[in-house]
Amino acid sequence: MSQSAYTKLEDRFHRLALLHEAGHILDWDSATIMPNGAAAARGEQVAELKALSHGILAATETGDLIEAATEQVDLNPWQRSNLDLIRRQWTRATVLPEDLVVALSKACSESETVWREARAEADFEKIRPYTETVLSLVRESATAVAEKLDLSLYDALLDQFEPGARSAEIDPVFDDLGKWLPGFLNEVLAAQERRPAIEMPQGPFPVATQRELGVKFMAALGFDFDYGRLDISLHPFCGGTPDDVRITTRYDEADFTSALMGVLHETGHAMYERGLPQDYRRKPVGLALGMSMHEGQSLLVEMQVCRSRGFLEYAAPLVRQAFNGSGPAWEVDNLHRLYSKVERGFIRVDADEVTYPAHVILRYELEKALIHDEMRLADLPEAWNQRMGDLLGITPANDREGCLQDIHWYDGAWGYFPTYTLGAMTAAQVFRAATDADPAISAGIPQGDFKPLMGWLRENIHAKGSLMPASQLLTEATGHALDPEIFKDHLRQRYLN
Repeated sequence: MSQSAYTKLEDRFHRLALLHEAGHILDWDSATIMPNGAAAARGEQVAELKALSHGILAATETGDLIEAATEQVDLNPWQRSNLDLIRRQWTRATVLPEDLVVALSKACSESETVWREARAEADFEKIRPYTETVLSLVRESATAVAEKLDLSLYDALLDQFEPGARSAEIDPVFDDLGKWLPGFLNEVLAAQERRPAIEMPQGPFPVATQRELGVKFMAALGFDFDYGRLDISLHPFCGGTPDDVRITTRYDEADFTSALMGVLHETGHAMYERGLPQDYRRKPVGLALGMSMHEGQSLLVEMQVCRSRGFLEYAAPLVRQAFNGSGPAWEVDNLHRLYSKVERGFIRVDADEVTYPAHVILRYELEKALIHDEMRLADLPEAWNQRMGDLLGITPANDREGCLQDIHWYDGAWGYFPTYTLGAMTAAQVFRAATDADPAISAGIPQGDFKPLMGWLRENIHAKGSLMPASQLLTEATGHALDPEIFKDHLRQRYLN
């Protein structure tokens, strides 16, 4: 029996998925154990994989198969959605010449390598020429997509991380949040002053012990180490594939709190990847649904669950035991104050729930201005410091604390940042819906029983893959569209009550 056009497309995208998976593992290797001298060769390898993928995706034959498959009447809803997503990928790919795809990939690899040195040396000028190249190529790619899809340059980039999202919808939400946050932050800091002082547990906290503790909590949340691992990198992330999930964190022997919450955050990402529909592996419809939902899953685990008092009732004895701790600093009340401490800080990945959105708004505003050529890259450090002063009332002492702290821009990920705060809003809304729907979720957390929570997420979020747009999935799972007020209510209840 001859294959249908749709079946041929599935085969083609299965091959594409394998190439992408290989690239993800190479990316993990680059960030964890690859020797520095291999960077140039790795850049060539990754660029070649991207060239192969682009050639398959943008081929005329792919377009012909899409048109033929569109005429098939025997496709079920999952297949129909898969076909729509295939068309979306093909449309974006056909406007990008292969030499541009390769040039951008190589520029990003080179830029990322130099960024690691520049960040350590707090030297923006060292990375700036490489970032100028990346930004120029990103703009060129965005221009081609924007003209094809009738989008702004920034929205053409945003759309690849959050399909269907538009800056015109994000702007009023972030404008409102940006105006609300400074006053709310002052309220929170005043309320915090009235509470007992936080006692810091005294280290040192050996890396091996921190890792063992993180692994224990990962397993409790349901992470299966037969399908993943935990390693160290300069910038924490969750990568790999749904069947080979690679989590990384970074450790500080003077403070165990950051690495532990970093691990739990990335475990939220990992559980989403592991929960994607097995029947649709290596198909666009079986992939995660945009970065806001992905960040929503990681922030639900870290912020909604693991920084809650309920979780710390379960975790405190295990933390004490791991580090042989004793005394008031190791009690639940103090650990809860520690893990819900709010302060004006420079580093996004270490920021608390209250100040984190300010870090995102800053980056969102600056990357929009840079993409639309409304500011020069050379002016980024000064603009960064000024806006951080406006939003958080602090000024970085150097570029490592400022515009060099994140890998995203230097690795070509422009348009990604707003998904972090959209994800925080999604997390608050999904967690409220889940706990309202199943009281066993809240009851289980202090007992270290996360099966009710993960079961609800599997059924209502993870197993849906990319079957429907994010807005529709959120509405079906929670009963209504994204509501930023739920996030604000969560912050008020946790930090002012």
